[in-house]
Amino acid sequence: MLKIQRKANGKVTFLLSGRIEAEDIGELRGLFELEGAGIHIALDLKDVTLVDGDAITFLARCEADSITLQNCPPYVREWIGRESGGPRRKKQNARTDNPQKKERGNGLE
Repeated sequence: MLKIQRKANGKVTFLLSGRIEAEDIGELRGLFELEGAGIHIALDLKDVTLVDGDAITFLARCEADSITLQNCPPYVREWIGRESGGPRRKKQNARTDNPQKKERGNGLE
């Protein structure tokens, strides 16, 4: 369940807490539309506990549309980066299953 609180002080910030799921996206879009054109909107994700794939796509679109994401949890930030084609985090200690072949005739046999 998502809880939404509105705070306005020069810009409008929606404080989100709980889970952001596909069912919540329509409500958030409706709230954005009520603010009208030219109003800077921010989403504060400090108390967000869980998001689904549709919510990540929505949050990535929000950023593309100049909506600021504040206090974004690291796992959400990384997932948004993947969705928007940003750099991916390299795996640590990656191994290959194919051992390197020895070259013949170089004395390393």
